[in-house]
Amino acid sequence: MSEPLLEVSQLAVGFDTDEGPVHAVNDISFTLREGEALAIVGESGSGKSVTALSIMGLVPSPPGRVDAGSVRYKGRELLGASERDLRRIRGREIAMIYQDPMTSLNPALTVGRQITEIVRHHLGLDRRQAADRAAELLTLVGIPNAAGRLGEHPHQFSGGQRQRILIAMALSCDPAVLIADEPTTALDVTVQAQIIELVKDLRERLGMAIVWITHDLGVVAGLVDKVTVMYSGYAVEQAPLRELFAQPSHPYTVGLLRSLPTFGGDRRRLTPIPGSPPDQARRVESCPFAPRCDWVIDRCREEFPALAGVAPDHGVACHRRDEVRDTPPLAAAAP
Repeated sequence: MSEPLLEVSQLAVGFDTDEGPVHAVNDISFTLREGEALAIVGESGSGKSVTALSIMGLVPSPPGRVDAGSVRYKGRELLGASERDLRRIRGREIAMIYQDPMTSLNPALTVGRQITEIVRHHLGLDRRQAADRAAELLTLVGIPNAAGRLGEHPHQFSGGQRQRILIAMALSCDPAVLIADEPTTALDVTVQAQIIELVKDLRERLGMAIVWITHDLGVVAGLVDKVTVMYSGYAVEQAPLRELFAQPSHPYTVGLLRSLPTFGGDRRRLTPIPGSPPDQARRVESCPFAPRCDWVIDRCREEFPALAGVAPDHGVACHRRDEVRDTPPLAAAAP
């Protein structure tokens, strides 16, 4: 087993607001090895993107702050590192694809200019070498006539092409870790499938480690090796992908799987998760999912559940984890 490339340990991140502190991320831990792919899954507000921004050192301060924990890359602590040191790592060794290309790309600059700035800064290429590298990257992500389109602006590309451009920018310096923050959310299903296949292919060809952030478990079925399920800032279940689909052991994970559409086999109605996530301005001392849970008991409302193992590499934060695990698996949802 290789040494971890990226280690996140007991990370806690908060934001100061007029209504009081918001506890956005609470005690999150995971490891990522070379070539491995991890999905961080959860609904909006669960802390997925804040976790990614913390890794990159991009949590805005104020109002945000890292309250506790550690983020180590190749054994080196990133939390508390100088901005100069972080700039050497961002884009060069750890790169990020953001959710909305139209707010991530500069509309006033050509696509070629935005890519060449990155490679000239990190790789020290001259103008001609940088242009050649930019054309190579656009070709790699499937943009036709790449060299001829370097002089065009973002609005001259389709939504799917703009997302491909963001991927090209993230890959420009051959990073060891690629963080993808819901990169297919705003795209139609056909383009979503194309982007996912592209990332899978690039992972196999380039050997990158990937952190894929999404609210949709169906998206990651054929893409990642393991999954961290987040709810209200907490990791409620962590498991290898197939283990998670075969024997989900947290009620929230079961709810996410039951809400997935299926094709063929037995027809069934989608089962939504009732209720709303809790107010993260309040520090919870019981299970945060209890108000929405079908398995809830008095203990859930009185005691916070610790993340405990139910199988090798499979941790669950639930007082009734064994009973949930014994529930017949959702065979139609398994990858």
